[in-house]
Amino acid sequence: MKNNQIADLFARMGQLLEIKGENVFKVRAYEKAAENIRASGEDIATLRRENRLAEISGLGKALQEKISEFLDTGRVSAYEQLTRQIPESALEMVGVPSVGPKKAKLFFERLNLRSLDDLDRAVGDGKLAGLPGIQDKTIDNIRKGIEAVRLGQARMNLGTAVEVADAFVRSLKKLKQVKEVVVAGSLRRMKEQVRDIDILIVSADPQPVMQSFVRHPEVKHINAYGITKSSVLTRENVQVDVRVVEEDSFGAALLYFTGSKSFNVKLRQLAMKKRLRINEYGVFSVKGKTGKRLAGRSEKECFEVLGFPEIPPELREDIGEKRLFGSEYPKIPPLVKAKDIRGDGHVHSRWSDGENSIDEMAQAARQRAYDYIVISDHSAALRIAGGLSVEDLGKKRKEIDSLNRKRKDVRILFGAEVEIDKQGRLDYNDRILQSFDLVIGAIHSAFEQDRETLTRRLLSACHNPYVDVIAHPFCRHFGKRDFLDLDFERLCRAAAETGTLLEINAFPVRLDLDSAHIYFAKSHGLRFMINTDAHKIQHLDFMQLGVGLARRGWLTKPDVVNTYPLKKFLGSLKRHLKK
Repeated sequence: MKNNQIADLFARMGQLLEIKGENVFKVRAYEKAAENIRASGEDIATLRRENRLAEISGLGKALQEKISEFLDTGRVSAYEQLTRQIPESALEMVGVPSVGPKKAKLFFERLNLRSLDDLDRAVGDGKLAGLPGIQDKTIDNIRKGIEAVRLGQARMNLGTAVEVADAFVRSLKKLKQVKEVVVAGSLRRMKEQVRDIDILIVSADPQPVMQSFVRHPEVKHINAYGITKSSVLTRENVQVDVRVVEEDSFGAALLYFTGSKSFNVKLRQLAMKKRLRINEYGVFSVKGKTGKRLAGRSEKECFEVLGFPEIPPELREDIGEKRLFGSEYPKIPPLVKAKDIRGDGHVHSRWSDGENSIDEMAQAARQRAYDYIVISDHSAALRIAGGLSVEDLGKKRKEIDSLNRKRKDVRILFGAEVEIDKQGRLDYNDRILQSFDLVIGAIHSAFEQDRETLTRRLLSACHNPYVDVIAHPFCRHFGKRDFLDLDFERLCRAAAETGTLLEINAFPVRLDLDSAHIYFAKSHGLRFMINTDAHKIQHLDFMQLGVGLARRGWLTKPDVVNTYPLKKFLGSLKRHLKK
């Protein structure tokens, strides 16, 4: 299917036209066409062949002709003509937080800036100062935005890493020569950002395994090719390394290559105190010239020889290290598991900017063995995301009530993701907020505000009796926006005082809260919801990412309210606690 390629092309055309200064209706036509093509479940080539392109909303004759041109030739002449006027590299500037098409247009016209590198140099040379609408705070935000984009280019988010790794693991598992295959490294530790992917394999016949690996259809370049170790670069520029190890050393190798580096250092120090030596081949006694191998086949036996319980990969970080290495035999809590999750509390439907109906999302929730799902569409102020008016809320409530009368397998809850405005006011009044089963408060604008103002906005939401959850508190967006500057300790105190839950948002470009903040918030006695922020059925699978973050933050099942059965879950919400 070429749907995404055409959607991406139209989205770029819309941005370039905005930089050029075309009228807003023409720009919006391309943006809307891109959205609708991406959301279409049918192959766009089939629609063209059957003369059904007009079935996709927003595709007029001119856009249909461009689609046909692309399908026939792989190019669109109008796009090529446009990029001769505005270089495609100018879109790099649009992707920087605090820039956008209007400022990119200003920088292009006044300073002839044509790329992210040009913008970076202009910021460093002080050339943005004095331009219309550009204040010192704006320049500082742009500088931070460039740093965030650079970081996003250097690392991939956890969701992307899981997707890439799964493609290789599935392929390798099919080989008869492969006895065992496991992902190691920072991905196994469920770190929020991953630089490259490490895969360990047990095989008595590694040569055909390596041949298959380097010939994988996603491989763009072979960095190294050997009998027991190979490295490739994928079409998306992700480095994937594969090692084949002996079965007797598999556990030790997995322990070593999972890391983290600081964790491995502490294990080596611990081993030395016990007159042992640990490396990727096993755990050895230091007696004699070579030392006797005491363990290596499994991670569990390696830990046991060291006198430790088996430590989950997610805890092998600096977070909570005193709890691991501060006693002779640390107690590992029973961390929350994906199978513990009973429902998803932050899911969008077609009522706002979701791609599926409420019924379709409920069916998908039941397929994942959930007991309930909260349809939390955007509130009215977020017009760009199809926020719901008060009138639409009534219609949506009737649809949910009707579906609940028909469905007995999963309970659909009436929720909302309510905008917290610049002054900290909520988009709906208390009478409306009270009508929901669950309310999530969220910030989606005015990110440039100072630390005190941003913090007060969230505190205001916490003190509203009907705001049950604060969504993605730091508003992180990988590759676009780093964490907002918040007084997180004050937020935690307010949330604890008011019974407000904090969300662990599992959407891959957010992953907010991160593990360090989760651990800190838990120490303040807070409870959490792990939510996917799903905008279509497939997004519900992001739950595994959120669970990974929760485990890294040392959360157990009782810490996460959507592990509770329905009645207990509803009773745990702030609106019910004081009744």
